[in-house]
Amino acid sequence: MTFDELGLNAPLLQAIADMGFETPSKIQEEAIPQLLAEDRDMVALAQTGTGKTAAFGFPLLQNIDENSKTTQGLIIAPTRELCLQITNEMKLYSKHMKGVRVVAVYGGANIQEQAREISRGAQIVVATPGRMQDMMRRRMVDITKLSYCVLDEADEMLNMGFYEDITNILADTPEDKLTWLFSATMPREVARIAKEFMVNPLEITVGHKNEGAKNVSHEYFVVHTRDRYQALKRLSDANPDIFAVIFCRTKRDTQKVAEQLIEDGYNAGALHGDLSQNQRDLVMKSFRNRQIQMLVATDVAARGIDVDDITHVVNYQLPDEIETYTHRSGRTGRAGKTGTSLVIVTKSEMRKIKQLEKILGKKFEQKTIPDGKEITQVQLFHLANSINTTEINNEIDAYLPEIEEVLKDNTKEELIKKVFSVEFTRFFNYYKKSKDLNQNAVGAAKEQSGDSTRYFINVGSKDDFDWMKLKDFLKEELGLGQDGVYRVDCKDAFSFFNTDTEHKDRILSHFENFELDGRRVSVEETQGGGGRSGGGGRSGGGDRRRSGGGRSGGGDRRRGGDDGFRSSGRSGGGDRRRSGGGSSDRKRSDRKSSYGDDQGGRSRSRSERPARSERSERSSSPRTPDNRSEGNKSPFSGKRRRRS
Repeated sequence: MTFDELGLNAPLLQAIADMGFETPSKIQEEAIPQLLAEDRDMVALAQTGTGKTAAFGFPLLQNIDENSKTTQGLIIAPTRELCLQITNEMKLYSKHMKGVRVVAVYGGANIQEQAREISRGAQIVVATPGRMQDMMRRRMVDITKLSYCVLDEADEMLNMGFYEDITNILADTPEDKLTWLFSATMPREVARIAKEFMVNPLEITVGHKNEGAKNVSHEYFVVHTRDRYQALKRLSDANPDIFAVIFCRTKRDTQKVAEQLIEDGYNAGALHGDLSQNQRDLVMKSFRNRQIQMLVATDVAARGIDVDDITHVVNYQLPDEIETYTHRSGRTGRAGKTGTSLVIVTKSEMRKIKQLEKILGKKFEQKTIPDGKEITQVQLFHLANSINTTEINNEIDAYLPEIEEVLKDNTKEELIKKVFSVEFTRFFNYYKKSKDLNQNAVGAAKEQSGDSTRYFINVGSKDDFDWMKLKDFLKEELGLGQDGVYRVDCKDAFSFFNTDTEHKDRILSHFENFELDGRRVSVEETQGGGGRSGGGGRSGGGDRRRSGGGRSGGGDRRRGGDDGFRSSGRSGGGDRRRSGGGSSDRKRSDRKSSYGDDQGGRSRSRSERPARSERSERSSSPRTPDNRSEGNKSPFSGKRRRRS
């Protein structure tokens, strides 16, 4: 189906052509014709990143009266970032509709100026709940003549504690207006809103209720609480091209983890409610431009993130509600691409993983934190691939005679060894005394007994493989059973996998002189033997750099004995703030969750500092010229610019 078949008018179709849209998404295909054909309330359930803004935006623009300056449509969104994003998209959609004005109202900006913008005539207002309530109390906005009200990301708004705001706003709107509710999940509070304020709504569901995105794989890693931050860094180093959002539960943890990453040489940034609007805008601009490679964020602040190329979502700490996990994982695997959701958990949180699997209907694969040998190997092959794919800049020709003169006494083999020794030495020295961070690692018994062998293969996502396709390919080629190939880790141009050691000779001989689509495919046993499975996987990403120890992030002390998820809704407590992670307009005090990490600030007393064994990965940094210990700097320190 094309957009021409949905019943949209010429100005909107022209805007769609200008933006390069070709075919509608599933939610657009389902919702747009219904909203154009019937004057009826609607509940639409679809995952984040499926095109919901266009699904309600096009019908809303087509249905309003362009010649009337009255506010006819109200779109309510949970955060300032999302409010601005929707406003910008609505302006793009309406670029060929003369006289249509869309105004955003949100906290943190001049309320008088926003009121003046509306008074000049705005057919559509996009608002956050808190600011809209404030303007209603001051009689700055008239919503008594609304024809349409859209609740976007309804489940997240209610998770943030906006139930009363939303009900108060809806109570002041005309009874005969149409209400369109869009949400990723359907918790009890969303169902209550639909029951109280909607009349016989049509329900559209893309996928299943409360289901995670289909393009996202889910992996978890079991570590000690004290090793949570070290695990994060190793997962990053094992995926060199990572472009990720790292979720923490509190603003304090978010800032702390971001500062640790920056200190350890990573391109990282924080996004939370204690930042000003200008600071958040600068952070998001840097992230979209990939100047920031890892964005550490609270759940509330991340609601405004709309970036299609995120390779990984990292759950540094699991949220309190399953719906929140669904929203987190929906940040990746967007626009038809694959993504990976990584979860760092302790043994006491394993029950949560089982609950997620049951409710989301998704398999969570347990993997092991990679060790130093595997990280070093990943980084070396990543460097080799980068060199191989680099386009030659002919401007270098003027400098080649002098360079060749300096290097003339080296053979080709010596040059290769020296070039790669720079990277190898950095990671080898850093990780040579690294400890195993895994608790009850999958296949640990086999690895320790030597019954498992890990292999390198020179195909990856660039060859149209993901971990599942590669596993199926290997099982078919080698004639192994369902569990014969395991711990498959698919990178950009190469991958790793394990089999039982008894198959080693057959595997190595099978891939001698083996070709796939005219390309030579080689398989080698890795240096680490049984090896460990690196995180990441399917998105073809992976080039974590920097690595290296740091302070342990994230405590995991509980107040109560329940180690499962809380149900969603206003009574759930937890991290529901109106301004919380940095995007809504009104602040409530942060409340600790039932599992809350009670972490202090950056300074710690002597008694709180980790023991020497816990600091083993924080020394021997190659940063200083004389190679003296430089605290907890990583192999990337001094190599990348730090960003605040």
